[in-house]
Amino acid sequence: MNSDPDPFEQGQRAARQNIPAEANPYRDGSEEHALWAAGHEKVAGPREANESEGG
Repeated sequence: MNSDPDPFEQGQRAARQNIPAEANPYRDGSEEHALWAAGHEKVAGPREANESEGG
């Protein structure tokens, strides 16, 4: 089993902890960067949309 941390899960965890997407620890353009960003977006996307609508 692969014990490396999953970038997608790391991104989700970061979003839950209100860590901004700019804090992505992976090199821009890498597969890990894209996975981390996707995980962050999955969690933070709806939350950020609600905040912007509510003012």
